[in-house]
Amino acid sequence: MDLLQAIILGIVQGLTEFIPVSSTAHLVFASRYTGIYGGNPEQITATMAVIQLGTLAAVFVYFAQDIWSISTAFVRDHFALLRGQRVELEGANKKRPRWLSDESWLGWMIVVGSVPVAIFGLVFKETIEGALTKDLWIIATMLIVVAVMLQIAEYVGRQRKGIKELGAGEALLVGAAQVLALMPGASRSGSTIMGGLFAGLSREAAARFSFLLMIPAISASGLLELVEAWHILPNDSFLPLFAGTIAAGIVGYLSIWFLLAYLRRYTTTVFVIYRILLGAAILFMLWQGIITARV
Repeated sequence: MDLLQAIILGIVQGLTEFIPVSSTAHLVFASRYTGIYGGNPEQITATMAVIQLGTLAAVFVYFAQDIWSISTAFVRDHFALLRGQRVELEGANKKRPRWLSDESWLGWMIVVGSVPVAIFGLVFKETIEGALTKDLWIIATMLIVVAVMLQIAEYVGRQRKGIKELGAGEALLVGAAQVLALMPGASRSGSTIMGGLFAGLSREAAARFSFLLMIPAISASGLLELVEAWHILPNDSFLPLFAGTIAAGIVGYLSIWFLLAYLRRYTTTVFVIYRILLGAAILFMLWQGIITARV
């Protein structure tokens, strides 16, 4: 993989990780177009996971204040409990224990929401890293399936709750939706925003919780793949990989800003239409033999 190939992948990753259109679908085409590693699925998966660390960095930078307030409140409230200095705290969320602040409770909701994808990710790790997850039949199908489910969520979701009003059941629902992201073409942001809408969150709140929920999942998968990447990627690919990760971070930051601003005013319908059109186009090209399902 050369520098230009890595930067192209980084830009594609940054553009599509947070917009609910499936980064995997676009990265599979980008990897085919650039021809990295001769189509080796394990090396491509490792590259994608490491470049994801750039978009993870974008989340840390964009939500730095939120992450700091959640982390400090979480430590403060639990140390107070251990010291026997538990106090009744005011807050917007009536579902939390009264000794936890809204910020601490949100930290727990991120933990709860991360459990399903952690279990499924570990159980199906080998499948996730294999060639099946680059199969265009599966990608095209999931593009359409999640698009339909996202549109249903738009219609049935009450869209009244803010992010600090989450309960454990709603966080688990969003976390269960994130499991869909293990299937190529589903989209992590698309799946979790869909789950958030089903849970009654507003569009912006669903997106914000979606991005915060990405932190444990992407951190774990990215760091694990980074360790494996040292063994399976050529030594001369690490400098381009670093450049691609930086590109993903910069573009990813702009994508977060765009999506949150967009969802304050509009529905996700434009992304639903795009997903259906893209999925249908891929299925048509596969059916006509224009492209192959796997490299």
